[in-house]
Amino acid sequence: MRGFDALEGSDVAQSATAPHVTRLSARHPLSRGQRIAMVVFVVVVAAAFVLTWRVSLAVILSVCAVYFLVSSVDKFVLVTRGMSGRGVLRVSDEDARAIPDAELPVYTVLLPVYGEPEIVANLVAGVGKIDYPADKLDILLVLEEDDSETIDAVSRADLDGITPVLVPPSEPRTKPKACNVAMSLPSERSDLVTIYDAEDIPDPLQLRKAASVFAASGPDVGSVQARLGYYNERENLLTRWFAIEYDQWFSYMLPALSASNCVIPLGGTSNHIRTEVLREVGGWDAFNVTEDADLGIRLARYGYRTVVLDSLTGEEANADVVNWVRQRSRWYKGYLQTFLVHTRHPGAMVRDLGLVPTLRISNLTAGMPIANTLNLLFWALLLVWFAGKPDFMNSLFPGPVYYLCLLMFTVGNLATIMLGVVSARTLEKPYLLGAALLVPAYWFLQSMAAIKSMAQLIYKPSYWEKTVHGLSAMPGMPTPPKGSENV
Repeated sequence: MRGFDALEGSDVAQSATAPHVTRLSARHPLSRGQRIAMVVFVVVVAAAFVLTWRVSLAVILSVCAVYFLVSSVDKFVLVTRGMSGRGVLRVSDEDARAIPDAELPVYTVLLPVYGEPEIVANLVAGVGKIDYPADKLDILLVLEEDDSETIDAVSRADLDGITPVLVPPSEPRTKPKACNVAMSLPSERSDLVTIYDAEDIPDPLQLRKAASVFAASGPDVGSVQARLGYYNERENLLTRWFAIEYDQWFSYMLPALSASNCVIPLGGTSNHIRTEVLREVGGWDAFNVTEDADLGIRLARYGYRTVVLDSLTGEEANADVVNWVRQRSRWYKGYLQTFLVHTRHPGAMVRDLGLVPTLRISNLTAGMPIANTLNLLFWALLLVWFAGKPDFMNSLFPGPVYYLCLLMFTVGNLATIMLGVVSARTLEKPYLLGAALLVPAYWFLQSMAAIKSMAQLIYKPSYWEKTVHGLSAMPGMPTPPKGSENV
């Protein structure tokens, strides 16, 4: 088992938190300027509500309504643009296999694991089937040193070609911290690096395809994002909703962003990065709980592009509601962290990315949890209106705003639902059509997760909340025992 002879004590902490010496770190969620701006905003809003709460609330609702309109139209445009097939790079299996082994780059594959003693079968069934020359492949199973159950299970297994790496205990206890430690080990071999979760089932030729894309691209292409999908999407209504969302994101939204020369927030796995570029930008932010999305923006700010590869990695969709809320609230909290980090100096962000990419990535990060929280407010006001049509509601929605909200409630919601229906038909998944029609209930779950994420951002900003995986069997594998947990 590989150890940390060269990384002890403060050296380990430094290697794990290298990005924090830069200005783009979530170690301190708010800068001094942001704290002052937030206090000023709260004071102004509070004073306005004391003077005239109805006018103040009407103004806020009007601003929110306009935001919903602009945001919804832009997302609709992007998804429909992605349906045209633009922005996706395709490498055939034949072309991938045609690359001589001697010409392939050395690949580092990171498998961060915590609290997963039953991963061995998954590794063999998924990542263990990667088609890549063994002498050009370094697969690192990244384990926490105090995770005795998983370490014991690994020590008893025959992990041919997989090297366990122990991460000494240090804060924060996050996946990006562990990956930074693994990548800090002395190595001259690595040309490209990617991350898979233990339960992932990547396309066996994905590494060859990504290497082909890098070879055919200029040095400005710093990363390649493969598509993610779910192998248990038929399991229940929640997994079907999740599958619709993922299909739209990875099959349409990200390719459209790429075709529009906008920033691509990386997915949690199957993002392939030039090793020298990863080190240049400082690795992953150990304090950010969506280190993938943050890294995608940081790559863009350093002048690198991310392209989308049509190669699928199968993942396990959360089939349990409580478990889903845990995972989604962490994602939303990380999106808020990422937004706050990159908007500490808005002018610099616009100079680095451009105005439109800045607005779009802000909408896709902070916009998601904020919009889902506001959704709950608007639905609550709708229920109040239907319950008794109180007079004060008339003053909250002056003429133009009333008709705008009515438009969003009818046409906007219907268009969003139909987009899911069209997506299911386009991807030839008729079994998702029923879930697409029932998706408003999924919006309620998203709102619950958004509210939780905002609360945790205040008192647990870098806390990596555990979610349960292994609830669904991998294809070709027996049903897992209850209680199996992953990170």
